[in-house]
Amino acid sequence: MILFQIEEPDGSPLSAEGPGAAIGIDLTDAEARVAIAVGGNAELLRAGDGEPGPATAPLRDAKGLFLATPTSAALLALRGIAERALARPVTHAVVAIAAPLDDAVCASLAEAAAASDVAILRVLDGREALALGGNAPQGAALGAAIAAEDLAPPAGE
Repeated sequence: MILFQIEEPDGSPLSAEGPGAAIGIDLTDAEARVAIAVGGNAELLRAGDGEPGPATAPLRDAKGLFLATPTSAALLALRGIAERALARPVTHAVVAIAAPLDDAVCASLAEAAAASDVAILRVLDGREALALGGNAPQGAALGAAIAAEDLAPPAGE
């Protein structure tokens, strides 16, 4: 068994008490996706079985509001995929959603995220996320990850 100690660029150990990783979450498609960006390069993360995240259809009601229990469960699943892939905690996210993108929808999403211990840094319209991440099928997830990297709180704060 080989053990590694992760250190900051100045040589000090990585603080376990600082914020965890910031990820991008895409809820615009039929299946949720999660991605991470480092140095402006984003990569889609997949579950151990290679499958994308949970279905997004059961996450919203007829008015477009996010339902607390299924949305929280989906965010927990996506956070778990990211934490297993990154081998570190995830505490923040930028989330890309399909319209409508109004205060009530964002508040319902924030409520579900709080129950899953994920702090939402920003909610992006799917088109805005796609513009950041390119026109690939997973572009909204990649764009959300790039925005998450830019908005993430610095380590040690």
